[in-house]
Amino acid sequence: MNREAHLKLADDAVTRAARLAGWAEEAARAGDPEKAEPCAAAGTLWDSIARTHLLRAQAIIPAEEGDDRG
Repeated sequence: MNREAHLKLADDAVTRAARLAGWAEEAARAGDPEKAEPCAAAGTLWDSIARTHLLRAQAIIPAEEGDDRG
């Protein structure tokens, strides 16, 4: 998997984490812990996935201009 693929997956995971955090907040404000807790836990998982992909992308040396190794 190349650097751009990891960055795309990290971005997708951050979007999911943010969406789940929003749902967890809404549920918590509505007094619905049975919905808030799993949404918060899933959001934390997606945040971890995003961080992992970001770290993997950072570990890949960017290709030189004109180099197709990606």
